[in-house]
Amino acid sequence: MPGRNEHPPIPPTSGRDKPLFRDASDRFRAGATFDDDLGSSADGASGYHRVRPGYPAEVIAALTQLAHASSVHTVCDIGAGTGKLTSSLADAYPNAEVLAVEPSAAMRAALKITCPEACVLGGTAESTGLESHSVDVAACAQTWHWVDTDAATAELSRVLAPGGVAVLVWNTLDVSIPWVHRLSRIMHAGDILRPGFYPTVGKQMELASEVRMGWEQTLRLEDIVLLARTRSYWLRSKEATRAKVEDNLRWYLGEHLGFGYDEGIALPYRCDAFYYRTAE
Repeated sequence: MPGRNEHPPIPPTSGRDKPLFRDASDRFRAGATFDDDLGSSADGASGYHRVRPGYPAEVIAALTQLAHASSVHTVCDIGAGTGKLTSSLADAYPNAEVLAVEPSAAMRAALKITCPEACVLGGTAESTGLESHSVDVAACAQTWHWVDTDAATAELSRVLAPGGVAVLVWNTLDVSIPWVHRLSRIMHAGDILRPGFYPTVGKQMELASEVRMGWEQTLRLEDIVLLARTRSYWLRSKEATRAKVEDNLRWYLGEHLGFGYDEGIALPYRCDAFYYRTAE
């Protein structure tokens, strides 16, 4: 059986600063799968919450250096999903009002369970429905590549209070490691961004700080299969394609790499976080 460091040639890693969509309607259709298909699947949003990675403590630590808890009255997680970052924001700012804006009804239902202290609202990064200058800390975690960046920047600038901070943060599979690179190809992970990338942000916001680091999430083999099911590629695919992806993952992880079904697999990630203030 091939070892975990023995791999056939694979294409080069991504050089992209953002995932590629043909146009705005393609981006909308891809995003809608998280409601249409994820909400009705057997694993659903609860499975998404269990296997999608959270965010390293360093991301929140850097945020609280810029926006100390004593001066923060309202925090908002925009595109909050199932609340992977929302709970961390609530812990970091225990005396603040916590808002979570999310367009997917399935995700909002999960949010009310995973982060009951948050006020959960329907909305998007481009149109949050929040009052102007009402938010001291705004976060977009694994969200910014789904939005119209010009409209979303204008909205962030509108809702942030004077001195407020916005954080844009991504987890990206660390494809500098060969076996993870091939895994990402099998999963059709479309959000692999190049090391050193910067997000596209409108002129209303200025970069104040950034955090770039590596970390690991430990999952079992079937958890990684479930992780693939939370990807927009899988959600948009026909049953035959879904079954092929899952069979290929089980072969690659179990037979080719030799991971046991009950073995914890340390899945390496890169985390990139960017902190902004409203431009003067």
